[in-house]
Amino acid sequence: MKLGESEFNSVLKPYQIEAMKYLWDNPEKGGSSRDVYVAVNEAMKGIQTISRASIINSLNALVDDGVLDYHEITGKGGHRRIYKPKFDESGFKHFIAETMLKKLLAEFPEEIKKVL
Repeated sequence: MKLGESEFNSVLKPYQIEAMKYLWDNPEKGGSSRDVYVAVNEAMKGIQTISRASIINSLNALVDDGVLDYHEITGKGGHRRIYKPKFDESGFKHFIAETMLKKLLAEFPEEIKKVL
């Protein structure tokens, strides 16, 4: 968590936010890493270019964190993942708040009890 940042910037990098926006806009269809890569680089045009590897690693990390789901499809070149969000934007905010609070309670129980 980046305490000096606000909103999603406090927990995600700018390109990860753009990836999530793309997936929130396409919740049923989802997107392959290529779809997300193209959308992110279009959204960040003139600001920063993001590598496909960074997109793939971020999407897989978000799967590991419980934010995204995926299913595999077979196509030209083998298997590929289609990523879908587990939560809409509001649900994601709730997930972040709940996850952070649980983590803080586990790591600093006495201090958190005093604050609450």
